[in-house]
Order: sequence, then structure tokens, then C-alpha cells
Amino acid sequence: MRYDGMDETRRLAYLDALGIDVWRPLQSASDQAETAPAIDVIVPSTKRDDAPPAASVAARDETSAANAAPDAARQWALLRHDVTRCTQCRLHETRTHAVFGTGSRYANLLIVGEAPGAEEDRLGEPFVGRAGQLLTRMLAAIGLARDSVFIANVLKCRPPQNRDPRNDEMHACRGYLEQQLAQINPAVVLAVGRFAARQLLGEDKPLGKMRGEPKPLPEHGVPVVVTYHPAYLLRTPSAKQQAWQDLKRVRALLESAA
Repeated sequence: MRYDGMDETRRLAYLDALGIDVWRPLQSASDQAETAPAIDVIVPSTKRDDAPPAASVAARDETSAANAAPDAARQWALLRHDVTRCTQCRLHETRTHAVFGTGSRYANLLIVGEAPGAEEDRLGEPFVGRAGQLLTRMLAAIGLARDSVFIANVLKCRPPQNRDPRNDEMHACRGYLEQQLAQINPAVVLAVGRFAARQLLGEDKPLGKMRGEPKPLPEHGVPVVVTYHPAYLLRTPSAKQQAWQDLKRVRALLESAA
């Protein structure tokens, strides 16, 4: 079974009909392994996280999901309620909205960023600015719809002036991320940015040294792929080639889990 649930011709036709330029290499198949795709910007999906799973390897089959739906849905709703009303650190004093996350709770791919920015705080959703638009294109490059994965952050509330997350804040939010991991039970985790990678892997290293081969998530065993934050890629286009290699690792892991 293909990882995207449809052949390449149909996928491209679908994206063309929406006016979406696919983030992919333009060279031959032999060149594709070495060259990163060009990146433009599109508007991200606005589908809710309780929408039916998309037809891709990033979402479990609907029959299995339906069998566990009642209890899982209640647990998910309670977790969302706890996050939106959390006062465990002082970030609740300055937030507009807590950002629980968005996407499919049946996803095989969980993407973890570091913290909401200004637009995320205003709208209550993660990755909705320029970095989020780029993330949507990155997912499309490996055949995944944004609403077929789940996207969350280490911190659920925005740090003032988008400063770096503090250790006490990450500690306060860690339980929420752990519960999201347990309830989603993804096959692969993609950590975007150094704070997400450090929090997930417990390694205090530069991001460049955490990239490369997937590492098991402590106490879970789920493979974690580390890559650059889309905001960094917008500032540093030269890193897109490395990000493309990371995305191909994600795709290979999802294909092997299908």
C-alpha cells in the first residue's frame, strides 16, 4: 500500500485543482534523493482535530478508531479541558488562548514544536503563521495532509515576546504532552526545533547533533526524527536540503509502519 493512499498522478491533480504548488523536487527520480524541493507558501488546513482520519498512512483505519471511540473521546475531551484551563505556570496570566493542538487524534505521526507564537495564541491553534504554512507544504511533499497528523507544542501557552521556553514551564506542561502521546500512540514523532528535541529526548545538545538517524523516545520506544523548525528554515534557506532528508526519514518510517 502506498504511503499517501493515492497514486502520484491523482495526488498532483488534486493539489493542482486547489491551486497548491507541491513542495517536491523537480528533477528526475535519481536526482530527487539528493536535491531538496523548492518551497512556497499556502494557507494551512482549518479542519478540526475531531474530523475523520484522512486516507493516508498517517491515520489509522476508521474501524479500529470507532471501536475505541467512546472512552477515548471522553479522555481526549477531558485533556483538552484541562489544558485550556491550566494555571500550573505563570504563562496563563499572559495568554489569550491555551493551544492544545490540532489534527487527527488517530494519527500515526505526531509533530511537536516548542511553543505557540503570537498568531497561535490569538487563534488557539499551533503553526498557523508563515512557519505553519511552510510546515503544511513540508507535509505535502511526503504525501501527507495536515489534518491527517497531529500537531502540538511542548508549551501550550505563548511565552511573552516569544522568548525561549523556561525549564519550569516545560516541566509544568510535560504531563499534557505525555498524555497526548499516550492517547494518540503515534508510530513516529517529528520534533521540530531544539527545545522540542531536547524535551522529548532529554539531550542537551545543539539541534544539528540531534539530527540524523531516528532515536527512540525514552519510556515509549517510538522513533523520534529531529529536524529544523520551519521558522528557522524561513530564515536559513540553506538548511532546507537537510530538512528534506529528515522528511524522507519520516516517510520511510511511516511506510514501514503501514
